[in-house]
Amino acid sequence: MESDSEMVAFPLLPTPIESNYRASTIPYRFPSDNPRKATPTEISWIDLFLNSIPSFKSRAESDTTVTDAPVRAEKFAKRYADILEDLKKDPESHGGPPDCILLCRIREQILRELGFRDIFKKVKDDENAKAISLFPEVVRLSDAIEDEGKRIESLVRGIFAGNIFDLGSAQLAEVFSNDGMSFLASCQNLVPRPWVIDDLDNFQARWVKKPWKKAVIFVDNSGADIILGILPFAREMLRRGMQVVLAANELPSINDVTYTELAEILSKLKDENGQLMGVDISGLLISNSGNDLPVIDLSRVSQEVAYLSTDADLVILEGMGRGIETNLYAQFKCDSLKIGMVKHPEVAQFLGGRLYDCVIKYNEVQS
Repeated sequence: MESDSEMVAFPLLPTPIESNYRASTIPYRFPSDNPRKATPTEISWIDLFLNSIPSFKSRAESDTTVTDAPVRAEKFAKRYADILEDLKKDPESHGGPPDCILLCRIREQILRELGFRDIFKKVKDDENAKAISLFPEVVRLSDAIEDEGKRIESLVRGIFAGNIFDLGSAQLAEVFSNDGMSFLASCQNLVPRPWVIDDLDNFQARWVKKPWKKAVIFVDNSGADIILGILPFAREMLRRGMQVVLAANELPSINDVTYTELAEILSKLKDENGQLMGVDISGLLISNSGNDLPVIDLSRVSQEVAYLSTDADLVILEGMGRGIETNLYAQFKCDSLKIGMVKHPEVAQFLGGRLYDCVIKYNEVQS
């Protein structure tokens, strides 16, 4: 990991950050709760992470880059399960009380300590190759929609459809191992509107009325998510003359795309003129967010993404980890969009929605 001195607060958060920003969306406990006793919410979330251990162990066992992978995978499963059980008995152990950031961080630290750098690398590469082959058709279908409002709705639906692909969800990991994913069918089969948080009409109206100058998008997963969801959306922004910063993880975590992988993906998608299906991408920048988890705490980001974001007038946090489980209620000094699919029953219950419901939360800053 990078040293603390190299991480800074995201410049578009209102200050003072200590009193204006809290990364985790779902409160696992309240000040009145007994600090030595796990709350029902903490227990249900710890159980969710416990239930995900077999799928992580299975990925780790088959990591051919690691010597004695099966033995080390077994150690990971035992060590992580023991820590989670400790947190149930004493929520203040292991740096608690737990929230989704701590539970993810402990899991990633154990994997890295045991020599596992990127246990989802093979599945990411496979999904990226599949999605790259579908990219031209997805873009052509979008470009064929003449009405601008309808086109942006189609692109937003594409982000949701791409975001379904998430190996952090035990149920979805099972689905993908069985039959892969049909992207266009997923666009058609989203749960019907109104979604659990549904600001699409407001976002559409603002999009059509007055373009932003620069957007920074904190991106989520590899495969269909980034290639068929976010990139066609970003391309449409570039077509409108906007600058776009895509901020991706520094280190691998689950099937999230890293900034080095994102650079490779773009090099494969560019045509001989260096364009993206006929669109000039000189206004597109890729940044290392400094993050190494499937969730993000914006009080600590890389200096690079902070520098590139200072003049942005739209912040987008995409995916359940970055835009729902963290940052759903975060306020910014500029307009913001949180967009993602609800893939855990616990999140659906908290929001009062359905499993695989959609969230599009748009906040416009009054100038």
